[in-house]
Amino acid sequence: MSSSSNSDSGKKGGNPLEAMGAFFSSQVNRRKLVTSEKQALATRLSAGGEAFPGSEHRPADRKTWMAELGPERLRVHQVVWPGTHDSATNKIGIPFVTRPFAQCQSLSVYEQLAAGARVIDVRVQEERRVCHGVLATYSVDVVLDDVRRFLGETASEVVILEVRTEFGHDDPPEFGRYLVEQLGEHLIPQDEAVFHKTIAELLPRRLICVWKPLWSAGYLRDNWIDTDLPETKFESNVKFLGEQPPMADRRFFYRVENTVTPQADNPVLCVRPVTRRIHGYARLFIAEVFAKGLGDKLQVFSTDFIDGDFVDACAGVTKARVDGAA
Repeated sequence: MSSSSNSDSGKKGGNPLEAMGAFFSSQVNRRKLVTSEKQALATRLSAGGEAFPGSEHRPADRKTWMAELGPERLRVHQVVWPGTHDSATNKIGIPFVTRPFAQCQSLSVYEQLAAGARVIDVRVQEERRVCHGVLATYSVDVVLDDVRRFLGETASEVVILEVRTEFGHDDPPEFGRYLVEQLGEHLIPQDEAVFHKTIAELLPRRLICVWKPLWSAGYLRDNWIDTDLPETKFESNVKFLGEQPPMADRRFFYRVENTVTPQADNPVLCVRPVTRRIHGYARLFIAEVFAKGLGDKLQVFSTDFIDGDFVDACAGVTKARVDGAA
């Protein structure tokens, strides 16, 4: 009986060496898959290039790239809006300890806007603090101050500010009223006619704030998938974009995120090295979108760790649309 009991115990407990071997084998296979997908994107880039309507355009000043295109000529639906993902995470967590696991931008919101970003994505919790997952950072007031500062320094730049409650948290009390109090003079009222208006027709109001009951969440949509595989995300972005109406026929903003997300079952959990797998292929994505006949559907294009080249690509397509070249 004792022998049988020991045998049953061994079957139930399993062989720890086998379990460890299976774990490491799965990690090796996962790394091979990541490497394969990175190589696939590099091959597509070599084969197809990065040319698209407006790809050679470089704004004279990224801080005022919309004004440069002419507020009286540029319509809201024509803009390819360069956006940032988890915009207010530049100081989240403890440096070198928890920050690498949650930081998606190294610039402040003001610096992002001055660098050319026009869509800001902010997550908040009950106490009006910005957060990403379980980590919280500064008050949302810092974001609102940055937005007001930028709008005060420019004349014709329009910004979309998306504020949403982070998963697992409750809405900050009376937050809609608070946003109106802080941003009221800049707010563009929810109105589907806005999409076909010129920037000049919106002035002096230049801020679309996505928060109930200002602009409801349905006016900024996406089809985000949770993956750290770059070609998988790339293909998903193309697929879902292809299912959207052309931007001239839409009465909502549609966002594509050129990002990938660290996964808990993978040894690489820091945001920057993971999202870098897709970060450099933004222009390739735009080029393939136009090659597939989907260029009239691209609208909000977001990234982690925004840089000037990303902004230039978005501004370039926007200029081509205004000029009738796209």
